[in-house]
Amino acid sequence: MSNLDVEIIVEDPTAPEADSPAVTDTRTVEIVISLLLVTLALTLGIDNYRTGIAWDSTGPQAGYFPFYLSVILGGASAYGLVATYLARREPSETFVTRAQLRRVLLVFVPTVLFCFGVQYLGMYVASFLLIAAFMRGVGKIAWSKSLVTAAVFTVIMFVTFDVAFDVIMPKGPLEAALGR
Repeated sequence: MSNLDVEIIVEDPTAPEADSPAVTDTRTVEIVISLLLVTLALTLGIDNYRTGIAWDSTGPQAGYFPFYLSVILGGASAYGLVATYLARREPSETFVTRAQLRRVLLVFVPTVLFCFGVQYLGMYVASFLLIAAFMRGVGKIAWSKSLVTAAVFTVIMFVTFDVAFDVIMPKGPLEAALGR
């Protein structure tokens, strides 16, 4: 055996090319996104209506501004939906290739996991994990640098928000164990 490390990469001959389209119909994507935004606007509008959208003696109620923002969002989304639906059907463009979708998911999935992590681990532990994972996974930076950078950033964030400005941040089991 020699001291040379040889890495053999075997590609799957049935796998699609990286630049092959993952989603080909831009029009369908626009319609689906517009429908999702209309649904979000309706949900927010109903919820803020229940909160209160009027003015009282002290000023606007809690739902006033969010309600009207949801009306604007709903109107803009409905306009986009109608405009897309009525537009002449042109030859389908590629909306996103497989390589592009992979890069988007490389950021989207850890961000969603971070949001759930904040609920169970607290803001600081989840931030530490997200930063270290991004630096190592996406940036291909050495583990030692990734962990040190994540730790320094997390400490700075803790000192800034928790100590200096006394901002209440979501806490997890680690902060509870440390008495914070």
